[in-house]
Amino acid sequence: MTNTVLAGASAPAAGRRRKATPAPTGPDRIPKPSQGWYRDKVTGEKYRRVTTILSQGSTKGDVLALWAANLVAETAFTHLPQLVAASRRPETRTETYDWLRRAPLRKKDERADIGSAVHSIIEAHVLGQPIPADLVDDEEMAPYLANFLRFVEEWQVTFEASEMVVGNRTAGYAGTLDYLLRSPLIAAALSVYLGTTVPADTLLMGDTKTGGELDVKGVYPEASLQMSAYRKAEVAWLRDGSTVPMPASYSTGVVLHLRPEGYRLIPVACGDDVFAAFRIVQQAADWVSGLSKTVVGQALTLPVITEEKAAA
Repeated sequence: MTNTVLAGASAPAAGRRRKATPAPTGPDRIPKPSQGWYRDKVTGEKYRRVTTILSQGSTKGDVLALWAANLVAETAFTHLPQLVAASRRPETRTETYDWLRRAPLRKKDERADIGSAVHSIIEAHVLGQPIPADLVDDEEMAPYLANFLRFVEEWQVTFEASEMVVGNRTAGYAGTLDYLLRSPLIAAALSVYLGTTVPADTLLMGDTKTGGELDVKGVYPEASLQMSAYRKAEVAWLRDGSTVPMPASYSTGVVLHLRPEGYRLIPVACGDDVFAAFRIVQQAADWVSGLSKTVVGQALTLPVITEEKAAA
């Protein structure tokens, strides 16, 4: 596998010499997600994004569709008088209709903003860097920060990595894991939960979810598939752009369900059996994004049979 990428690998046109594109250096060598893919800037290879695989190949889409329908219904009943009034005026009907149908998009954007902010807070803490001032001063984010720091202190957590890009070149996927951690207290709790000894210094896969409510399910099975894919990655990109073999982690990870009102720590299986299921989901995603678009053709036209063809 080459360490450089040259622009225009084909033969140059007569009389012209193409300049070689400089090989990326430092952090620029780390693949970045774009339109459902990660591209290795050094080798030129493309890897399907893990979250895209799960979105296309699992039941996550059905769950989201049901959530969106429920949210639109809830929004409609909450604003019923306004909707009735708007429906009687042609000049406001279309605007109100668009506002109502976009309710799931507004909520998703809101959740995405919170999720991104939480991940920025965690990443800064793991790296020992100052938390961005706009997040420290954000009243909405203050309880998330307090509960995250309480989790770290109460469970005696130390982090090995955060927001690290990992990939499986053989299986053709990549993604960004939340963090790898060690905690003697989590290991002890997992030992009780699993009925087997988990050594205190065991490396664990970790993830953070901020949706739902503390007393309502906020961690879904897709988290298990996602974490198993990261766990079975072959390569990890360090912050300086260099690569190392993916470090081995335990077959059960933990999801930090982080909410303003508190947190929960949820054990999630991410062993070889779950990875085998992820590979099936990956095949389903390949079907959805590829072969499924070619298998149904245009309607056939009844052929015209002439007398000569009929006689033959």
